[in-house]
Amino acid sequence: MEMTQANTPLEYRSHQSQMNILGFWIFLGAEIVLFSTLFASYFVLEHNTAGGPAGQDIFILKDVLIETFLLLTSSFTAGLAIHFMRNNAKNDMIVWTIVTLLLGAGFLYMEINEFIHYVHEGATIQTSGFTAAFFTLLGTHGAHVTFGIIWISLLLFQIAKRGITEKTSSKFFIASLYWHFLDVVWIFIFTFVYLKGMVG
Repeated sequence: MEMTQANTPLEYRSHQSQMNILGFWIFLGAEIVLFSTLFASYFVLEHNTAGGPAGQDIFILKDVLIETFLLLTSSFTAGLAIHFMRNNAKNDMIVWTIVTLLLGAGFLYMEINEFIHYVHEGATIQTSGFTAAFFTLLGTHGAHVTFGIIWISLLLFQIAKRGITEKTSSKFFIASLYWHFLDVVWIFIFTFVYLKGMVG
């Protein structure tokens, strides 16, 4: 049975919104190619330490677990924001979006401190092939998170001013897809960079 207009989520109710969301899924496909390339480069270079520190020498599991908790929790709160958006509960949507942004900012704060620690341990982007690939991969992900925070913050102001409409809901849903994508990328980083790196 075909969904009626009333049963269709708000962000899918116009043809333009549907096309925008489809187009963004295609864009995420290009992002997958980008990160796949960065992961491939890292796997090739991860043992090329050139006498410098390796992953097991510098990675701190506790800090990485905190980063993982912050980012994955932000994915849950982003989902709550979408839930309230679909129920036209603007204030609840805004609250959970702010929580999502704060968790994302906390992740970035922890990651910056992590990078500072690595530099103090003698691991800079110029130290070896391993550190160059590591900082490039993590830095690219961190830059995406930073962009996501700015993007969602701007959308939040737009929603606060204009309310939840077909247009603003479509934009916000697309931004949430982007945010969830970054969380999925982080799961791969946590598993194949940090956990794998800690065991050598």
